Amino acid sequence: MKALTHRQAQDASLAFSHLSRGDAVAALALARPLAAEAPDAPDAQHLLALSLLASGDADGAAPAFEAALRLAPAQPAIFANYGRGLRRFGRRAEAAAVWRRMAAALPGDPTARLEAGVAALEAGDIAAALVDLREAVRLAPQSVRALHGLGSALRDADALAEADDVFHRAIALEPGNAALWASLGGVLRLRGRSEAAVAAYAQARACGADDPALRESEVGALIDALQIDRAFERANALVTDHPDHAGGHATLAELRWEYGPDAGRDAALAPFRAAVAARPQQRELALSLVSLLIETKQAEEALDRLAELRREADDPTLVAMQANAFEQLGRHDEAARAYAEADRHLGGRDVHFVNAYVRHLLKAGDVVAAARRAEAALALAPDHQETWAYLATAWRLTGDAREDWLCGFDALAGLMPVDVPRGFTSMPAFLAELQEALDALHQARSEPVRQSVRGGSQTPGRLFGRADARIVALESALTATIDRFIARLPKDGTHPFLRRAARSVRYTGSWSVKLWRSGRHANHFHSEGWMSSAFYVALPPSVAQGAAGGRDAGALQLGQPPVELGLDLAPRRVIHPVEGHLALFPSYLWHGTVPFDDESPRITVAFDMLPKA
Repeated sequence: MKALTHRQAQDASLAFSHLSRGDAVAALALARPLAAEAPDAPDAQHLLALSLLASGDADGAAPAFEAALRLAPAQPAIFANYGRGLRRFGRRAEAAAVWRRMAAALPGDPTARLEAGVAALEAGDIAAALVDLREAVRLAPQSVRALHGLGSALRDADALAEADDVFHRAIALEPGNAALWASLGGVLRLRGRSEAAVAAYAQARACGADDPALRESEVGALIDALQIDRAFERANALVTDHPDHAGGHATLAELRWEYGPDAGRDAALAPFRAAVAARPQQRELALSLVSLLIETKQAEEALDRLAELRREADDPTLVAMQANAFEQLGRHDEAARAYAEADRHLGGRDVHFVNAYVRHLLKAGDVVAAARRAEAALALAPDHQETWAYLATAWRLTGDAREDWLCGFDALAGLMPVDVPRGFTSMPAFLAELQEALDALHQARSEPVRQSVRGGSQTPGRLFGRADARIVALESALTATIDRFIARLPKDGTHPFLRRAARSVRYTGSWSVKLWRSGRHANHFHSEGWMSSAFYVALPPSVAQGAAGGRDAGALQLGQPPVELGLDLAPRRVIHPVEGHLALFPSYLWHGTVPFDDESPRITVAFDMLPKA
C-alpha cells in the first residue's frame, strides 16, 4: 500500500472538488490516469470508484472499490461509499453483502450491520435483514434508526407484537419522530388495533408529518375503526390538498363505493374522473383510474383511456391492461394479440402478467399452453397461489392425475367442529353474542371493490386483534381447531401445500362477511394465504337445512373455476355449512358459495393463515 505523492494528492484534491460540484466528467478525467499511475494507492482506486459511480458506471466502479479494499481492507470509508453506491443504483443485495464484509473487517461496528440490514430489507430478504438489524440493535441499543429498521423488518415478517414493542422503544427515545409514529400506526392496523392506529397517525401529524401517503393510511385506519364520517372528511381533504396523489383518489372512490350514500359505480367514481379530466398530464392518476375501472368491470371506458395513454407514451404494462380489458369484453382475438405483444417484455419477469396470460389461454381453450405457462410461472414464484389455482384447472382439463394430488379435495379440505370458547356455556350462546359483535362492524352499504363478495358486506381492516372479548375468545378456539386439523394432514415434502405445513399457524388477514338475500361469493382463491377458512356464525334456514334437504343453497363449493373462464366445470366438492363449524382448505383452491333465498343473512368469519415458523 502506497501513499500518494504531493502532486498526486493535489490532483486527487482537485478531482474531489469536481465531484463535490457534480462534475463527474472532470473528476473522472483526473481519476483514471491517477489510478493507472498509482495502482498501489488505495486513495487513487477509491477516487476512481467514486468518479465512476458519479458518472453512472456502477459496473466499472465495483472493480475499483475491490482494488481499494485489497489495499486497505479495514478502511470504513471505502466500504461505506461502496455499499451506498450499490444501493443508490438499486443493487441492494450486493450492497448488503458489502456492508457485511465491513462488519467482518470491523467487528463491533453497528453502522455496518445497520446498513446491511436496511439494504437486505429493501431487497426483500427479510430473514437476513432480521439477523443484521437484531445485531445492530444489540451493538447500539439506543440507535433510533436501528430500532426503526428492526421494527420494519419484524412488520414485514408478520412478527407484529414484537414490531409494536420495538417501535414503542424507539418512540421512547425520540418521541417527536413522526416517521416512527407513522410506522407504529401501520403495525397497529395490521394487529387489528384500529383506534390505536388512528391515534398513532394523529401523533405523526402532530410531529410535523403531513405527506399524502400518511394521510391515505390515516383514512384507512379511520375506516377500520368505523369512524366513517371522519374518514370521508379526511379523504376529501386529502384529494383537495394533494390533487395529484393517485392513491388518495382511489381510496376516496372505494370509500364512496362501500359506504357512500349514493349507490352505484358512477357516483363512486365521479370525483376520480373529474380529477383525471382536470389533470390530463398526470399519467399515474390516469393509470390508477384505469386500474379501478377494470376492477369494477368497466372495460369499455378503460380501453378508451388506455388508447389515449398509449398515444402519449407506450409501455408493455399498458398493453397488458388492454389485454385484460379486451378479455372482459369477450374480444378474444384482440386480447390474444395484446397478450402476445406484452409477453415479449413481461413474460419472463412478471408473475402477475404470466398468470393473466394463463387465464386468457384457459378461456381460449389452449389448455396445454396454459399448463406450460403456469409451470413457467412457478419458476418465478414457487408459492404463488394464483399460479397453482390455474395449474389445477389446466390439469383437470387435460385429465392429469396431478390435479387430485395437488387439490386433495378430501384429504386437504374439511369441516371441523370448534370447541365452545372458554367462558361461554354453549356454542349457540356464544354464536349469539359473537353475531352481536359482528353486526356492529357491518356498516358498509355495498361489497368491497376488490373482493369476492357479491350482495353483502365485509368488515374493514383486521378482525383478529380488535379489543372485543368475544372476538378474542373466537380466535383462541379457532387456533386449537386448526392445530388439530394440521396434525392429521399427510406428509409430503414435494407438495406445494403439505411441504410448508408447520405445527400451528399465524393469521394474516381476518374479516367477517354478511351475505344478504341472494348473496354469494364468486369463485376465487386467496393470494395472501397458505390455508384459508370459513367459520359459520349464523345461517339462514335454507342454508342450515341444506344438507338434510338435499339442497346446496349457501353451500361452500371447492374446485369450480370462476364463471368468467367459461369452462362450465362442476365443483369437485360441496361442503354444507354448520353453525359453529370451521371449513379449512388450501388457499389456492377455487372456492365460492351458492346463492340462497332467505331474509336472514349468512354470517361468517374468514381468515388466511401462514405456517408459524
